[in-house]
Amino acid sequence: MDPTCSSECIYNLIPSDLKEPPQPPRYISVFKAAIKDDMQKVKTAMKTMGPAKVEVPSPKDFLKKHSKEKVLPPKQKFDRNQPKKPAVPLKTDHPVMGIQSGKNFVNTNAANVIMGVAKKPQSIYVDKRTGDKHDLETSGLVPKYINKKDYGITPEYICKRNEEVKKAQEEYDHYIQENLKKAAMKRLSDEEREAVLQGLKKNWEEVHKEFQSLSVFIDSIPKKTRKQKLEEEMKQLEHDIGVIEKHKIIYIANKK
Repeated sequence: MDPTCSSECIYNLIPSDLKEPPQPPRYISVFKAAIKDDMQKVKTAMKTMGPAKVEVPSPKDFLKKHSKEKVLPPKQKFDRNQPKKPAVPLKTDHPVMGIQSGKNFVNTNAANVIMGVAKKPQSIYVDKRTGDKHDLETSGLVPKYINKKDYGITPEYICKRNEEVKKAQEEYDHYIQENLKKAAMKRLSDEEREAVLQGLKKNWEEVHKEFQSLSVFIDSIPKKTRKQKLEEEMKQLEHDIGVIEKHKIIYIANKK
């Protein structure tokens, strides 16, 4: 007999419509959520940067001899006449039974549900295709800040600080004006300032022209001295021109 024959194979004797028995539902404890929250709280409390800051014991409170031994309470005299605990009820004593309430809990619960305010569903958002849900209120996607009443309004402390700065600037300007009056300082007008600036620029051009006319070879001490003098004059004129161009208001001392 050919063992490979499909019609006489022993596996054909097993019925093919057998199905595995259904698996019972998996047990889930009702305290799973509470235990998870407790574990999360404990983990969050231990998230610290380095060891927890605790109070360091004082060197004066050192460990003394017999300080860890338990101290017994003081000995009291036994009194047999003290009141005893209430007696255990007898087996012939029966509790009061048969008391019923006239309240209809079904109607009461139905009325509470009908008259109660409907619970607003929690706003959530899903950020993955697997369906992970997160709270929408704390996600930062809801524009809460721009809907505030004081949005776009300058805070009170900034207004107060600006007023203080303005007041300080006014006091400083008044102080400068007083000092200028005491020192008899004169403010240079715009025309005079422009004339001084043009005069300095003209002097710089003359000195620069004279500097350009120097010989190419500086082989003697007088030539070196003259070149250094012209460079110092040009540098001083450039400094004066920069100061006048930078400051629009210039005060000069009146000649006595």
